[in-house]
Amino acid sequence: MTLEELIISFVRIFASLIVFKFNFFGAILVILIDFSDLFMMNLISLGGVRNYQLLDKFLDLFYIVYFLLITLRWHKILRNISILLFIFRILRFILFEFFQSRIILFIFPNIFEFWFIGITLLFLFRSKIYKRKIIIVIFVSTALKLIQEYILHVWKVLDNYRAVDVFNSFVELF
Repeated sequence: MTLEELIISFVRIFASLIVFKFNFFGAILVILIDFSDLFMMNLISLGGVRNYQLLDKFLDLFYIVYFLLITLRWHKILRNISILLFIFRILRFILFEFFQSRIILFIFPNIFEFWFIGITLLFLFRSKIYKRKIIIVIFVSTALKLIQEYILHVWKVLDNYRAVDVFNSFVELF
């Protein structure tokens, strides 16, 4: 591994541990941290990142496993849905590595992370979790993730931009 890959890996893995203390807000932070590697790659030059997609998907597994560990304490139905969505996420990783096609990332969206955020939001507000709420969280999670995956991996909106340039353009608007 290059020094740059090691730094990115360290930040992504250890900063994600916050989710154990603060499930909902930690999960939001973890997803923001997931994007931090795009900035780090633009700001540091210590050997480069040889295969960004592989590194990113591998590092995603750490916070996804952290999420799974938390869900194992949940009520049976929530836990079982979480396990199923986690397996779906692992299948996505394997298929992507085998086929090396980003369309796989759209066809097999990572619903698990948005599911986790949705359920932890309900827990944050001490909401009773009924079947209807579970269905709503799954539906909203799937819709949001499909939109995100389409923008990132089918439409490839960010492929032609450096994260720092996008951030600077956004700042200039204000």
